[in-house]
Amino acid sequence: MDWRGWAEIVFTIALTVAVGWPLGIFMARVWAGERTWLDPVLKPVEALAYAAFGVDRSKGQNWLGYAAAALAFSAVGFVLLYLQLRFQNLLPLNPQGFDGLSPHLAFNTAVSFVSNTNWQSYAGEATMSNLSQMAGLTVHNFVSAGTGLAIAAAMARAFAADRGENLGNFWVDLTRTTLYVLLPLSIVTALVLVAAGVPQTLLANVEASTVEGAKQVISLFPTASQEAIKQWGTNGGGIFNVNSAHPFENPTPFTNLIEVVSLNALAFGTVIAFGRVAGARKEAKALIAVMVILVGVAAAAIYSAETLTPQPAMISAGISDAPSNMEGKEVRFGPAASSIWAAQTTGASNGSVNAMHGSFMPLGGGVAMFMIQLGEILPGGVGSGLYGMVVMALLAVFVAGLMVGRTPEYLGKKVEAREIKFAMLAVLILPLTILGFSSIAAVLPVALEGLLNKGPHGLSEILYAYSSAAGNNGSAFAGLTANAPWWDTTLGIAMLLGRFAYLVPVMAIAGAIAAKPKLQPTAGTLPSDSPLFVGLLIGIVLILGGLQFFPALALGPIVEHFQVLAAAR
Repeated sequence: MDWRGWAEIVFTIALTVAVGWPLGIFMARVWAGERTWLDPVLKPVEALAYAAFGVDRSKGQNWLGYAAAALAFSAVGFVLLYLQLRFQNLLPLNPQGFDGLSPHLAFNTAVSFVSNTNWQSYAGEATMSNLSQMAGLTVHNFVSAGTGLAIAAAMARAFAADRGENLGNFWVDLTRTTLYVLLPLSIVTALVLVAAGVPQTLLANVEASTVEGAKQVISLFPTASQEAIKQWGTNGGGIFNVNSAHPFENPTPFTNLIEVVSLNALAFGTVIAFGRVAGARKEAKALIAVMVILVGVAAAAIYSAETLTPQPAMISAGISDAPSNMEGKEVRFGPAASSIWAAQTTGASNGSVNAMHGSFMPLGGGVAMFMIQLGEILPGGVGSGLYGMVVMALLAVFVAGLMVGRTPEYLGKKVEAREIKFAMLAVLILPLTILGFSSIAAVLPVALEGLLNKGPHGLSEILYAYSSAAGNNGSAFAGLTANAPWWDTTLGIAMLLGRFAYLVPVMAIAGAIAAKPKLQPTAGTLPSDSPLFVGLLIGIVLILGGLQFFPALALGPIVEHFQVLAAAR
């Protein structure tokens, strides 16, 4: 641990927010249907898409119609992707000759990419054909992220509305965010990554000669294009099994900086766009402050755990001045870059990794797990993080209203029983799914067969897997063999609940908020752009996460931490 590591963490977070700010301003114009500098090129493509699919862009939808459209689109996408994966051996662009996926793995993978989770129970370089990677997984990297951004746009319009029902048109929002935001960002980033050494080819592999003269077969894929949208869309699913720790996905510190910034920048930008559309720019800055504070604290905690915690293996080897924990980390990046990546990827629903979280010291891995369990709102997935944080903000003003004895308000809208009931329904989905499935898996022999470790670390593998699935994160603790019927099926169900069972109450909240009159603040209104509100919102986020998950964390990473300390004496 030294000042350079701390500076790297601070610089990365600052650069991420700085990149996200103008993106948010641009995205607000896209959501509002205003003219952008991309119109001369993309406006004809947009009009052609509406004509081809029979979309009337002037026709708005209420919350029920908007939610139904999002669910129907995702359902059709799941069926098509499932069929493509099952029968990829019969389809073209399969130079590796890969077989079709098993039913349970195809189910898990299709749900994973449709829900923006990108959990991978397989090694990508040994399982997926070029067609599956490009026309299947990469396409859903775009449209699943676009779906999240569309829901965020609807939420912003709900707070801007005055006794209205129109939340926009899902098909228009999906088309515009994909065309004007995700596609241009991904094209530019992919070109930069190719220039920096990331491969982009349809070749199956190349042969190389090692120093000893042996032949080595190296798998190749169109990596750069998927890497770009994997990060910008907070997807996280990589071409290769070790994700962004692989030199083809992330060859240098320069590409590492590009990728770690892009995995959070658009999510921060979504908050800025929300503030502009909802007429709440100062309040949006307060939400960003909460996100930055908690991500910064998490990165600091992971970095401290990886550089200060005694390592029993080093001490038993007689090395008293043990270096930083480098197990599971790339020497290209080191502890600081690994720590900030871990904090930002688990604070977002991204799931990409440049180090193996299961190899972190117990508290480092525990912090990463806890970040997911907080609800993937720091800043969360593109779109999903924003509306998840709005749910927390509604709970925060409700608690404040109870303390002062008046009806709470947020962004000019009264927060009443209906909104709080839906908010609590959304908030309870995560603990019920994570703790429910984990408790069953911890005693079920067929589930325990997939664990690499026993004891507290084995429990952490279970907790992390279901946290990652239900939180739509996608990263793993790396010791779990998940390609089995039990794990593929239950993790797939957890992903569905975490994405779509959360989406419906959020849209119901948006519908209720839109129908309310827009009120002017009074002397009794809690300012939602003040340091007091920032502190209250941080408290709500941490208390909900702590009360729900601390007992389980105490049996996993916390117990393991004390075991490490005892072994190091």
